[in-house]
Amino acid sequence: MAELRHLGTTQQALLRHLLQQPDGMAVEALCERLRISHNAVRQHLTALIAKGWVERTTPRATGGRPEARFRLTAEANVLFPRNYAQIAGALMEGVIARLGDEGARELLVDLGQQLGHAEPPPQPDASRAQVAEALAKRMDQLGYEAIATQRGGEAQVEAYNCVFHALARAHPDVCRFDLAFMEAAAAHRIHHMECIVRGGQVCRFRIGEARPRLPADEPGAQPHTTEPATYRD
Repeated sequence: MAELRHLGTTQQALLRHLLQQPDGMAVEALCERLRISHNAVRQHLTALIAKGWVERTTPRATGGRPEARFRLTAEANVLFPRNYAQIAGALMEGVIARLGDEGARELLVDLGQQLGHAEPPPQPDASRAQVAEALAKRMDQLGYEAIATQRGGEAQVEAYNCVFHALARAHPDVCRFDLAFMEAAAAHRIHHMECIVRGGQVCRFRIGEARPRLPADEPGAQPHTTEPATYRD
């Protein structure tokens, strides 16, 4: 995922100015703030529009010729740093303090299943490889950098980015959320074969047998896990 620091200094400054002006800014105002020419501003705007991070907005009435204005898109917000790890850690500590360890585990599973149930279910006749493809695509959209693969003739999903990495290191039970989400979304057993937080190269999940989408409060709804050390080719 792109980050602000990967852009040039002028484009970083331009995006920061737009962040501070939600209603948008005109080219002239950007020229004054950035101390560069109209042509240079327009070139940077064209590049950022092509990336989907800036858009043209409704011109502001000035009594004369309408003045074109530009603003950040919703997608551009991911460029700016956020301290999710510290906030999530504090929230998790609060949940454990209120509910206890077991209560926190149950809540993580419930939340994962609720989100998984909101996903379109796989076709009844879908193969495990097709289930893995669909699940990997959805996880990739969520930032897991996931792909579907085959290992030892088994359909699997490999995720190269643990989106809860810092939180999961402090609270390994957070992985229960991922597993509950995956099982509910895929309507298949998910076996956790390898884990980045536990020293693995990837987070790897094997697609198991088909299973109904059980509500969180029904017996058997808990996600099935397999420790990385138990996996053998």
